[in-house]
Amino acid sequence: MRSVGPTLLALSMTLVSPAFAAADDFPSRPVTIVVPYPPGGAVDGIARVLASGLAAKTGKTFVVDNRAGGAGGAVGSAEVIKAPADGYTLLFNASIHVVTPLLNKNVKFDIINDFTHIGEVAAGPLLVTTNPTVKANTLKEFFAEVKANPDDFNFATSGYGSAGHLTVEVLKHEAGVDTEIVAYKGASPALTDMIGGQVQLIADPILSSLPHVRANRLKALAITSLKRSALAPDVPTVAESGMEPLEMLSWYAIWGPKNMDPKAQEYLNSAVENVATSQEFKDKLAVFGFEPAYKNGADLKTFVSDETTRYRSIIDATGIKVE
Repeated sequence: MRSVGPTLLALSMTLVSPAFAAADDFPSRPVTIVVPYPPGGAVDGIARVLASGLAAKTGKTFVVDNRAGGAGGAVGSAEVIKAPADGYTLLFNASIHVVTPLLNKNVKFDIINDFTHIGEVAAGPLLVTTNPTVKANTLKEFFAEVKANPDDFNFATSGYGSAGHLTVEVLKHEAGVDTEIVAYKGASPALTDMIGGQVQLIADPILSSLPHVRANRLKALAITSLKRSALAPDVPTVAESGMEPLEMLSWYAIWGPKNMDPKAQEYLNSAVENVATSQEFKDKLAVFGFEPAYKNGADLKTFVSDETTRYRSIIDATGIKVE
């Protein structure tokens, strides 16, 4: 099922960065940035900040297109693979893009060779939260409750293979529990059920989780960075919450189809770098609980290879089921 919610983000040529003012051959029409999830989650939010920045810097039109087909974003990713490599169809996704082929036998794409790597733009930790009706205030207390009443608990993930999913699997493994993890198609439905009490644990980005914590709809147990976040200074790290130290960041990047037209690739590489290294972008990300983490296309490709090795070791250690 395809859910399309395009947002046109075009600004006047009077705001164009001088570096792009003379580039009138590409793009000559709107560039589509495919987000393979519903609106409202972290991937969608950062994609829109990036698209807005690209429009402001280039004076061109960038369209954020939500294609929520499930399978850890693989459906939307497959559409980008099949698109013409002319630079007009791009993919914006998170670290789950690396994990999905490792966990889903039906996903056949090769993340290294089937995409043109344009750049990483942001990264940030996750909040581990529970429903306020749960008595526990730390992870250690939470898993003690789970062990005492295992039938009363279900866990959630906003995407099978996401950084949040891997986080919960690591915590489960360390705590020695075998609680079911319910996989949702995006943050919004997962958090809705968290708030409703149908599931009792999730790890999700600050962007989607913190507003619910501040409104007392969710209770924060820990943050998956090695130090506390300035946005949530009262939330302890995983280690401070009674578990082994854990750093799990969700990172965000943009890709195109493989063998992209060189002129389009060069233009997009420069435009993304211009936005991702700007103070305006940094300031907007900070509001969401993320930090700029720019890597150019070549560095992103190397990083993806390293992350593939890392995630595979987590999958093997925790026994995550390959579907």
